[in-house]
Amino acid sequence: MNGFLGIYLRDQLALGVAWRELARRSAGNNKGTEAGTALARVATAIAEDVSTFEKIMERLNIRPDRMKNIAVTVAERIGRFKPNGRLLSYSPLSRFEEIEFLIMGIEGKKQLWSTLRDLAGLGARLPDVDFDELIERAAAQRTELEPYRTNAGLEAFVTASPDA
Repeated sequence: MNGFLGIYLRDQLALGVAWRELARRSAGNNKGTEAGTALARVATAIAEDVSTFEKIMERLNIRPDRMKNIAVTVAERIGRFKPNGRLLSYSPLSRFEEIEFLIMGIEGKKQLWSTLRDLAGLGARLPDVDFDELIERAAAQRTELEPYRTNAGLEAFVTASPDA
């Protein structure tokens, strides 16, 4: 096994953990809304994708890097304290940034599955893993979030005021 593949997989798992935590937070921040319902579905799907990824690593005998996973979880939690245009409340900018960052992660995940299938040769080594389905699943997650990203962007940049 190429040592670079192990490093790559550990790094990608850490990113997946970060996206999973962000998705859960965003779903909670938007609970009781249509966006919150969509975010909860995507958060569940992202958690399932992380689990799938962990199983792939296990089959390849690559152990996760606990310190990387802890570091990204801590970083995600620290990121909750960044200024958002409101002193004590959730803002339209918060919603937009959370959804936009999630979509960036989902696009990265599509690339990850393609890289593993084609460049790392896992499509041939793990023929029972349906990388095409994983790519389609990521595309569906992005499609589900896009209307909420657009609405949140319009709310943040057109209709909202930072002082509101």
